[in-house]
Amino acid sequence: MRRSGDTVRVTAELINTADGSAQWSERYDRPYKELFALQDEITRAVAMALRTKLMQGEHAAAQSDKPPSGSLEAYNALLQGRFYFSRSTEADMRKAIEYYTQASELDPNYALAWSWVSRAWSNLSADFLEGAPAQSAYAKSRAAADRALTLSPDLAFAHLARADLLEFADFDWRGAEAEYRQALTLAPYDAPAQFGLGQLLANLGDADQAIGLTLQALATEPLRAIVYNWLGTYYLGINRLDEAERATRRAIELQPAAQSFHVQLAIIEIKRGHAQLALAAAQQEPPGTWNDVALALAQQIGPDPSAADAALRTLIDKSGSLAPYQIAQVYALRDDAKETFAWLDRAWSDRDAGIAYLLLDPFILRYRDDPRLAAFCRKVGLPTPREVTQRT
Repeated sequence: MRRSGDTVRVTAELINTADGSAQWSERYDRPYKELFALQDEITRAVAMALRTKLMQGEHAAAQSDKPPSGSLEAYNALLQGRFYFSRSTEADMRKAIEYYTQASELDPNYALAWSWVSRAWSNLSADFLEGAPAQSAYAKSRAAADRALTLSPDLAFAHLARADLLEFADFDWRGAEAEYRQALTLAPYDAPAQFGLGQLLANLGDADQAIGLTLQALATEPLRAIVYNWLGTYYLGINRLDEAERATRRAIELQPAAQSFHVQLAIIEIKRGHAQLALAAAQQEPPGTWNDVALALAQQIGPDPSAADAALRTLIDKSGSLAPYQIAQVYALRDDAKETFAWLDRAWSDRDAGIAYLLLDPFILRYRDDPRLAAFCRKVGLPTPREVTQRT
């Protein structure tokens, strides 16, 4: 699709992926103001070319990204928001919120825009905020999700917004799972719903199902860096380090300035015992809390104990209230059980979203047989490592 001034040109092709042959193609030149009518025209043409109805499932509901008012300004604001949302930095997430809010103001009945407002506030809070600002962000997310579901109860994305809240803000793992599954019932091939359910199942200790769902999501949205990064997390959680590295490097290739991606690369090298490579990866993490996390982890396997101590002190001094879970990780890597569990308790008191990562964590799980870890899992509503092992 190309746009020039007030004109849009769309070239559409239907390809047989088995042999690469073209089954149908067409070119459309239309005024941009007729974009939604053009979308409908292309949809009808593709359906006719297939000579069949597209049956998504018995309970699937029609999903649309069009604003009810037909406002192109609202639609364009939504697209701008999606661009910034995908970039995985705090500044970009705040920019996404601005655009999504603009879309919802231009069309107050635009349920999809309200859903995106909710998801952006949830992600901002989970990844970058603490204390009162974090709770304020979740409150805004909850209000937007409620508005979206009131406007459109059968909108899959509205259920994804509710799932984010249940997972990140409420630590209601089973409630979040139910919302993700409802989203997939309404839109069986929706990539964000597949990714979200996969992430939730990984948090519950099922990395294999998470990998399968994430690969399905990438089949239809192959350029989402954050999805590759989480795929790397799942591979790392089951010690498939080469696959974890490939997925993580693909995420970095797609989004070099994203935060936390190089942390994962450092963890992979720590698992391999490569101190210099781990430190090199950590040093490439963009400035901020995640850079401090990466350096604190990488220095623990280096040759200089004083540098390891200093990096941990820096992390605690600068981000003790923002990253208690990651500080617990560092202490677990140092095999300091007392401090590990003390910081895990603090992470729970602060409702640190990092807790969701616990059953994939190669450092925390060194205490998989410690009764204190089982007790912590029960307290936060997660299955214990023993229960995960018995299930698999």
